[in-house]
Amino acid sequence: MSDKQQVDKSKRRFLIATTGALGGVAAVATAVPFVMSMTPSQRARAAGAPVEVDIGKIEPGMMLTIEWRGKPVWIVHRTQEMLGKLSGIKERLNDPDSQKPMQPAYAKNDARSIKPDFLVVVGICTHLGCSPTAKFKLGADEGMAQDWPGGFLCPCHGSLFDLAGRVYKHMPAPDNLEIPPYKYLSDTRLIIGEDTKGA
Repeated sequence: MSDKQQVDKSKRRFLIATTGALGGVAAVATAVPFVMSMTPSQRARAAGAPVEVDIGKIEPGMMLTIEWRGKPVWIVHRTQEMLGKLSGIKERLNDPDSQKPMQPAYAKNDARSIKPDFLVVVGICTHLGCSPTAKFKLGADEGMAQDWPGGFLCPCHGSLFDLAGRVYKHMPAPDNLEIPPYKYLSDTRLIIGEDTKGA
């Protein structure tokens, strides 16, 4: 093999190696943005993250709305009068004992909550995803029927829910409002999106 052929062969190897290396760099440079686009953004991660809430300032009879996973979550500080209405209307409810899986096991009770005073519920109607309106005043004070014991009205199609988020019979909404996973961090703080699995 002549010197010229050896030089040509060396040049060819160098060019092949350089081309391969540059191709690898280009492939990585192209893949990085593509892979990064598939990982969730900080905003998307935050949307699914648990939310800590201070409930110490919610007066009895009042409701606080927070956002968790892009959904409104209501925290209602129920009065003793409100709690007293829960057992008297069971025969009017579609699922009074919360048999359908719309709540964690620890909220499968008349109050549908860990502590009876505080209802934590997703404020989205189980019919078509509208957001019901709080109608806490009794009777006809808020345009409801005379025997209205307080609760929620979905303005879209008229579904009614009691003060524990349980749906009335013969309503468009098929199920009770959803209870999200949650737990208490202290008497005045709770976290939505995490629980102790009933512990």
